Amino acid sequence: MAIWIAIILGIIQGIFMFFPVSSTSHLALAQHLFIWTGQELPAPDSAEMILFDLVVHVGTLVSIAVVFRRSLSRFLCDAGNGFLAAARGSMTSKDRLFVRLTLLGLFSVAVTGMIGLPLKAYFETVFAHPILISITLVITGLLLWWTDILPDRKIGLREVGFTIALVIGVGQGLALLPGLSRSGLTIAFALFAGMKRRWAAEYSFFIAFPTILGATLLQAVTVATAAEPVTIGFGALATGFVVSALVGIAALYLVVHLLYQSRFRYFSYYVWTLALVIFLVHI
Repeated sequence: MAIWIAIILGIIQGIFMFFPVSSTSHLALAQHLFIWTGQELPAPDSAEMILFDLVVHVGTLVSIAVVFRRSLSRFLCDAGNGFLAAARGSMTSKDRLFVRLTLLGLFSVAVTGMIGLPLKAYFETVFAHPILISITLVITGLLLWWTDILPDRKIGLREVGFTIALVIGVGQGLALLPGLSRSGLTIAFALFAGMKRRWAAEYSFFIAFPTILGATLLQAVTVATAAEPVTIGFGALATGFVVSALVGIAALYLVVHLLYQSRFRYFSYYVWTLALVIFLVHI
């Protein structure tokens, strides 16, 4: 993979990771375009290309850590204190809250794994079929539209239980399909379950860490143990990682603002237009 291609794919990931329009679908479509124009690139559904996609996803985790640094550091500190207090047998109500939220987040990730692992091979075949991506983009647009017309949500962090964590985990599991936005689906499912917009967003972005890191590790093992030679060099992987992290910071600030203003419906028009273009090109 040429470095300039890695830069473009990193920019695409950095922008569309947080815009709820499915960064994975945009990466796959860009890769199809590069191959169509004669660039040397592994197939979008190949193990090493999927690994590249996951590496640039890890880059955007850096963006989350920067934008939500105060909330994230406070959560990690409070959760750590909560588990230490549990070990001592002297938990306060605050300790119990953060221990419970940590366990709920891990439960959501486990639900995602139970959906994603058995269906991993099927989900990956979608990378090779732009028509299928156009269908999932239409579904993403519908979900984004509904999130904006929902009345104010009432559930805060103290009221979140395993049912809501289950619903969010299911949404994240379904979002492994290219065209279904991870951030869009997890936030939408959280809102459908009644969570307030702010907490839906932060919950969604925080559970991205174990989910994406786990998926990347699994895919790295798959590539390392495969018989096929690896053609994507470390330089391309590192470039995509850094570019996606830097671009993602600006994109995430904008997306959080739009979410709080209930303006996700604007992204619906975009994904529906993109789906139509893909469909017309490939029929």
